[in-house]
Amino acid sequence: MRSIKASEIAALCQGRLSGPDLELKGLSGLKEARPGFLSFLSNPKYAVALPETKASCIIVPLGTEVKDKTLIECKDPYLGFAKAAQLFFRESNPKPEPGIHPAAVVSDSAEIDPSATVGPYAVIENGAEIGPRTIVMGPSFIGARAKIGSDCLIYPNVSIREECLLGSGVIIHCGAVVGSDGFGYAREGAKYVKIPQTGNVILEDEVEIGANSTIDRGALGPTLIKRGTKLDNLVHIAHNVVIGEDGAIAALSGIAGSTIIGDRLIMGGKVGVIGHLEIGDDVICLAYSGVTKSTPSRTMLYGNPGRPHMRGKRIDAAVDLLPEKLKVIHDLEKRVAELEEKLKT
Repeated sequence: MRSIKASEIAALCQGRLSGPDLELKGLSGLKEARPGFLSFLSNPKYAVALPETKASCIIVPLGTEVKDKTLIECKDPYLGFAKAAQLFFRESNPKPEPGIHPAAVVSDSAEIDPSATVGPYAVIENGAEIGPRTIVMGPSFIGARAKIGSDCLIYPNVSIREECLLGSGVIIHCGAVVGSDGFGYAREGAKYVKIPQTGNVILEDEVEIGANSTIDRGALGPTLIKRGTKLDNLVHIAHNVVIGEDGAIAALSGIAGSTIIGDRLIMGGKVGVIGHLEIGDDVICLAYSGVTKSTPSRTMLYGNPGRPHMRGKRIDAAVDLLPEKLKVIHDLEKRVAELEEKLKT
């Protein structure tokens, strides 16, 4: 991997370079950094590590001063770090050569762009389509008539079931399943009768799916995740859910069937959402929230059941006071009983 000049990173981050234009080998945290490495500071509580860090160059907020260091001052250091990380990643992880590995199993009716890559032991079924510069690592599975757009990255052991549609720039991490059957059954006495899940999954451009996440196909029609939304590892999206653009869902969260969610959702870890709800734009669900009701736009939910943030915090505070308040109530009940006895006599 080639070294990258600090000036190149500063230009990429739209930052201001101060100090020598060093050659940098890679990225590291402030505490772990070694000479020749780039680090960053975005959270002020870590500023105490600046004087002691061995990093040769640091991405910092505007106006930060550190002696004997090359600095890249950015309006948003975390965004600057993200762009620098992408640059180092591309240098250390070059794309594989286009082509179909001899050990891949590819249907004669599949259409694979000559610039795409299909890895060893990948399975591409009848009528599947893989677009330009897309990489399917083995041993992944692409089902019949599934369509994958350009510049996608499918990591190992991913299953994309039949007729699912992926846009461009989609990333799916190891072990994820796109298009598994939705959880649909009808009762017949004590038994369950399976309802065939005849829909599909649509992932629009620049969607990213974390490792071991599962997205169920629709019972009728699609399960839809719109452009730019990101899912963490171990997330479950049930059948016929619609998630808007530019959302972010953290690990171990689950959304039940037919819930419709607007744009720019932010969902913390271990959030549960029941089915058939409507959730507006710019909603924030804090970690461990349980969403049981439809929610208007620009709401922050907290707790289980999920309530508007400040109301939920006040309820929690009141619950903490209950032991003391119960003692007060018992004392008052005792005094009222004594007063009633006196009144009788």
